[in-house]
Amino acid sequence: MKAAINVITLGVRDLEKALAFYRDSLGLPTKGVVGTEFEGGAVVFFPMEGGLVLALYPKRELAKDAGLAFDDHTSSSIELSIGHLVGSKEDVNQVMKQAEDAGAKIIDPAHDRFWGGFSGYFQDPDGHVWEIAWNPEVESQM
Repeated sequence: MKAAINVITLGVRDLEKALAFYRDSLGLPTKGVVGTEFEGGAVVFFPMEGGLVLALYPKRELAKDAGLAFDDHTSSSIELSIGHLVGSKEDVNQVMKQAEDAGAKIIDPAHDRFWGGFSGYFQDPDGHVWEIAWNPEVESQM
């Protein structure tokens, strides 16, 4: 197997609401909801830098597609965080503010980290955890 991740799919409660958060409030490019011609196929794709794709898929359909039981009351937001590296501390603050203005819940405001960087965490409307970070060790790769 090649060491690569190409798609990250987030299970969401309300596809249209999640689409509005990521497209309209955070400004991620997308063609919108696709796959509606298939039963249970509605999905949203956001092409990201480096060839990665962020997908939004209704939780119930994601569970069904994976062959898992669905429990709408189970939350799994802490099992995974999504990291977004930016070029400066100011960029971290700007993205955190943009997310908060869009309805995200700030769970750890941006601040200097013991490892030498600067980051903060927010949860999107479905509770997915995002870290917005400036890391001086990877700054040259940005």
